[in-house]
Parts: sequence; C-alpha cells; structure tokens
Amino acid sequence: MPAEKATAIVVRTVDFSETSLVLTLFTRELGKLGALAKGGRRLKGPFDSALDLLALCRIVFLHKSSESLDLLTEAKLLRRFRPPGHNLGPLYAGYYMAELLRELTDEDDPHPELFDLADGTLASLSEGEPPARLVARFELGALRLLGHAPSLVECVECGKPVPRGGRVAFGLSDGGVLCPKHRAGKRHVAAVTPGTLETMKQFADLGNHAWRHLTLDARTLGEIRGVLNQYFAHLMGKRPRMHAYLGDL
Repeated sequence: MPAEKATAIVVRTVDFSETSLVLTLFTRELGKLGALAKGGRRLKGPFDSALDLLALCRIVFLHKSSESLDLLTEAKLLRRFRPPGHNLGPLYAGYYMAELLRELTDEDDPHPELFDLADGTLASLSEGEPPARLVARFELGALRLLGHAPSLVECVECGKPVPRGGRVAFGLSDGGVLCPKHRAGKRHVAAVTPGTLETMKQFADLGNHAWRHLTLDARTLGEIRGVLNQYFAHLMGKRPRMHAYLGDL
C-alpha cells in the first residue's frame, strides 16, 4: 500500500492508548479522514508535536480502502493555532469551526475551497482579527460551498424577490427568506432586518472582500448570530455544542 501525502487541519484528537491518538483530519486533497497516529502522544516521535487541535500540518499516511482507520506515519507542523492575548473568543471560534468541519463533511469527499476558507479563517483568528465577523463569514461561506446556502433575496417557496419593507421572515427549516404570502402558517420563522440580510449576503460572497470593511453594530451581529445559530441547529438536527460559547465572541 503506497503512502499518500496531504495538507491537513486537525479537527479532533482522542487518546487511544498511553502513546497513541485517534485523529479526525480535514485535508485539502481527500476531505475528512480518520487516522491512527501510533506514538502520537509521545513528546519525541515522527509527528514533531504537529497534532494539536487545529494545527495545520503536512501529513504522510497509509490510506485504507476499508472502513478501518488510516495509519498516520509522519506529520510536519506548518502552523499552530495560537490566538493572541487572553481573550477566549478566538479560541472558541476555532473550536466551533472544527465542530462544523467534522459534522458537515463526509469522509473521502474533498472540498479544497472549504479547506482554504478554513485555513484562512484560522490564520486570521491567530492574527487577532475580530472573531464574530470571521465566524459569520466562515459559516455562510461553508454553507455555500456545501450546497446549503440560505436564500437571502428570493422567496424559497415561489422564487420572487421578497419586499424589504420592515422586517423580513426567514424560514429556518425552509432555507431562507419568505414572502408574505408564503410566510402564513410556517413554523420556525425568524424576523430579520433588511440590513442584516444584506450583511449576510456580503459575508456569503466568497469572491468579494468588502465584508472586511463593513461597519457592524452589536445589534446586527447579534441578529446574524441568532439566525445562524438556529439555522445550523435545524440543518444538523441538533444544536452544535460550541453554540453555548459563541456569546463570548
């Protein structure tokens, strides 16, 4: 079985024995994979302390064709995830991203653009950029790349543009905004301002960097956070564990 190489983000580590680790890795080349790192808990070994959570590393592994774990043979650290200062917000943001990458992707299903988005977001968090807007950008970008992007302009039921007067109905289980006609009788609906929808639209546009220069007040960020928290809970069928900590962003 020939060895393969990939660039990976560590999204989960579980102690397997006194010396070994079971890892979940999100790779650029192969998508998500599970791997056993024999000796991964040793300070000195073939992994050069490269297997910390959210570390970016270059790995060598034996890719199993069966359902058994791949065998990690080497790992070279490229970048640690070490947000500056004593604020826990960026750390929680990184942990939340790891949870989404684990839960929303399938094994052996590569998404190189999503990998690049995650890698860039983690780098920005490590450089001290505001975590709230970085997380929203990652969430909406990931939804688009994975085919789950909510409709923010046209009604998800009839496809017609939704009037922007006053608050707009956002169907959490429907997948986007609803016109007044199709709002009736719907459950799990949030009411959002047109400004919030426009901000979400800019965050979701992966080819546009204007989102970095937006002036966002706490009310808009709070509304985005509330909508996305509920949307991901509906999409995943459960509340992400890290949602409890996103208020600290």
